[in-house]
Amino acid sequence: MAFIRLDVRCLYAILICTAFGSTLSSNTEIKVNPPEDFEIVDPGYLGYLYLQWQPPLFLDNCEEHTVEYELKYRNIDSENWRTIITKNLLYKDGFDLNKGVEAKIHTVLQGQCTNGSEVQSSWSEASYWTSPQGNLETKIQDMDCIYYNWQYLLCSWKLGMDVNFDTNYYLFYWYEGLDHALQCSDYIEDNGKNIGCRFSYLEEPDYKNFYICVNGSSESQLIRPSYFIFQLQNIVKPLPPDYLNIIVKKSEDINLEWNIPEGPIPANCFIYEIKFTEDNTTWVDTTFENEMYVTRTSNDSQEICFLVRSKMNVYCTDDGIWSEWSEIECWRGVRQEEILAFLIPFAFILFLILVITCLLVSKQKALQKMILQKTQEVFPRQETIC
Repeated sequence: MAFIRLDVRCLYAILICTAFGSTLSSNTEIKVNPPEDFEIVDPGYLGYLYLQWQPPLFLDNCEEHTVEYELKYRNIDSENWRTIITKNLLYKDGFDLNKGVEAKIHTVLQGQCTNGSEVQSSWSEASYWTSPQGNLETKIQDMDCIYYNWQYLLCSWKLGMDVNFDTNYYLFYWYEGLDHALQCSDYIEDNGKNIGCRFSYLEEPDYKNFYICVNGSSESQLIRPSYFIFQLQNIVKPLPPDYLNIIVKKSEDINLEWNIPEGPIPANCFIYEIKFTEDNTTWVDTTFENEMYVTRTSNDSQEICFLVRSKMNVYCTDDGIWSEWSEIECWRGVRQEEILAFLIPFAFILFLILVITCLLVSKQKALQKMILQKTQEVFPRQETIC
């Protein structure tokens, strides 16, 4: 009987281990394939690329499951990957086409098929390069774009270092909302060569990537194109403030005021930098308001000057360009030397006026006395006899 009981216990243990092992084996046997036909597509938007794929082929049929895709991508020289989790089969983003692009994606499966655990596929990879042409020295140099007062955009560049005389450059641009890339319609020229572009009216280009490609043409050599991505609100250069004013309220309190720059930039989007000078001491400060209160360091200070420049602040943009400095505004106190320089001539003139007045009065009295004497000689006084 003891052997029979032992065999029964062993049988139970064997059955439990077999069931547990089958469960583990069922979990470990669940696999999922990576997405199919993963590729990077260039639609011709100068750096705005499509990353697209098709659903994976599953080895296990299961109706109740959730399929997601983990997508990683970057420019090839970047150290950091951008990661996106999505259920879609298409993702769009902007890339610097001066460099290569690489991406990888895998499938993430969850549901009853996996007993609530997460199953990941292997990675599927793709890369993209623009067709290189021309030497690097043929690219334009010193590209600079400024969005003046949030109203008109101007870009300028220098010619490549190793280009032939017949080389010329052409600018194309695109942003979301345009059906296709457009060419500059108003080039800035120097000796017949395009060195910049004035952009005509741009419809709602703010707070989105603005893609630019400047390529070139030459009959004798290939020209390397250059690609750029801007956020236009980050390259806005406002107008300088105007109508500066200094108000000296008391012996020490000073109020500096100026007008908000004109144009479409909202008043709450400005930050101001003030350069303040008191006699020979200068300091710089910033404020979000169009006025500032300062205290004189000395009641004897005789000259106070300041100027202001503006920029879009961090609440409206990630970056910005400082405006030019405004015209200088100064307040000058009255110096003791200036008071003396005014009083001495004034006192001298007053003294002359007094002297001349006294002479005139004295002369007039003498004249009156002489007339009186002559009158008495002509008409002598007659004695009255009572």
